[in-house]
Amino acid sequence: MSDGAHSEAHRLPMPALDLQHVSKVYAPRQRSWRDRLSGRPASAGFQALRDVSLTIEHGEFFGLLGPNGAGKTSLISILAGLSRATRGSARVCGHDVVEDFRRARQSLGVVPQEIVYDPFFTVRETLRLQSGYFGLRNNDDWIDEILDNLGLLDKAEANMRELSGGMKRRVLVAQALVHRPPVIILDEPTAGVDVDLRRTLWDFITRLNQAGHTILLTTHYLEEAESLCGRVAMLKSGQVVALDTTQALMARVGGADLEDAFVRIMHDDSVLEAEL
Repeated sequence: MSDGAHSEAHRLPMPALDLQHVSKVYAPRQRSWRDRLSGRPASAGFQALRDVSLTIEHGEFFGLLGPNGAGKTSLISILAGLSRATRGSARVCGHDVVEDFRRARQSLGVVPQEIVYDPFFTVRETLRLQSGYFGLRNNDDWIDEILDNLGLLDKAEANMRELSGGMKRRVLVAQALVHRPPVIILDEPTAGVDVDLRRTLWDFITRLNQAGHTILLTTHYLEEAESLCGRVAMLKSGQVVALDTTQALMARVGGADLEDAFVRIMHDDSVLEAEL
């Protein structure tokens, strides 16, 4: 099911994801005439990421945690090519996301937090169209395998408008996998979904990880991160403030579980990762 991930990982000695000294500053809003007349100084903009360096190896199941506004989506947007870093570099399987963006995007599948779909296509047509974006023809065998594993096979000919929110989210996962990327980013994939979808999704994603795919997960369900992720990084105000295995991190800060450790780190500025 995932020979592509295995062969890609064996060919590439470099990390699956590599961010070096990444900073992101969003430009300030345009000054109004009132601001100009009042003499208010121009804003310097909003800094979403501050000198983030992070390396994720092939085959890892990695958690990226942080409160709302910590910079998780900005980091994912840079990796996906939706936004450019103000400073620093980002690579996917050794491919620079700016200089070698085609190969970087070919190596990456992203499941967004927001449910976005085209209401004029069936599920199968949606996945065929997604395949075409990556130059893939006659991809129906793999599409059927994805649909089967996500419990969507009986919905293959249904229009996207007819699906429930949970089913639409399954289609988003299928779209991210349709070109067999070695690296998969899941941005809060179980937010607001039922228990059945959560179990189906994690069973499938765990099998993909065991078969060689690298998984980067963001979630506010910290019990998921604790049970699934080998390592986690915690972001606070655009900076990495903790980076370690889940067990080592809990042991270091004295948390009973990952949620307890997360709360302690987020609310205590003295609890910082010594190895960063």
